[in-house]
Amino acid sequence: MKEMEYHNAVLLKETVDGLAIKPDGVYVDVTFGGGGHSREILSRLGPNGKLFAFDQDKDALANVIEDDRFVLINENFRYIKRFLRFYGVKAVDGVLADFGVSSHQFDVAERGFSTRLEAKLDMRMNQQNKLSAFEVINEYEEDKLKSVLLQYGELRQAPAMARVIVSERKNKPIETSQQLKLVLKSFLNHRKENKVLAQIYQAIRIEVNQEIEVLKELLLQMPEVLKVGGRLSFISYHSLEDRLVKRFIRNGLFEGEPERDMFGNFEVPLKKVGGLIVPSVEEIKLNNRARSAKLRVAEKI
Repeated sequence: MKEMEYHNAVLLKETVDGLAIKPDGVYVDVTFGGGGHSREILSRLGPNGKLFAFDQDKDALANVIEDDRFVLINENFRYIKRFLRFYGVKAVDGVLADFGVSSHQFDVAERGFSTRLEAKLDMRMNQQNKLSAFEVINEYEEDKLKSVLLQYGELRQAPAMARVIVSERKNKPIETSQQLKLVLKSFLNHRKENKVLAQIYQAIRIEVNQEIEVLKELLLQMPEVLKVGGRLSFISYHSLEDRLVKRFIRNGLFEGEPERDMFGNFEVPLKKVGGLIVPSVEEIKLNNRARSAKLRVAEKI
């Protein structure tokens, strides 16, 4: 399976540039996917450099790179510190993340990520996980379902949507993407159908994969995992993720304000490098899925 068929790496040069690669450095790509970013990192490393990569999706193992400097770990990146320690690594020179769902996951119907393709409700990035979209839709209580749609999909009609889903599933389980669309058809105005469906699917996918919790766990480990001067280079695709990354870089917290000393100063573990980076018009033309990507780079102080 060619990497380009699996996933077009978004902001490839910009994201790896952000790491300011040292030829003999140690780096981590926590979202390996098709391996595009990893291959670019390896191309800039010397013979003594090292790259670790994480991907919880077993399909990504087909893209493993045969290189003595490379190690692919088939686990969730929330365990980054634990697995680096296992390999005898206490701190690294840089961490790259692309939090998008891969093109492969969208395009393989049975994975259930696509709003276009008929499939059983699934959306698990790790296919071994017990919780799938089916359980979220068919087993969550109405209040919990409403909370998922409101918080992760930012859907104003979340209370009504949750009510309709709970009512309909009493007759028979909602098992496929097409059945879910039919249940929610009254909310899918023809003009905005794709946008609303994307928000619904985003909400369910985030819940199934605990994406917000996992991102927070990753960010909280960065001050310890990075060496002084080490960098993170993170691509987000929706405002929930981007706000967390931006706030953590700014003040080391996800909400509230840090404690200040008597002069109004506060200590932060990271400092931002440059400003927000988004894909060029040309890249979006070549890869429409890049359109909502936002790259932020930071360095450990």
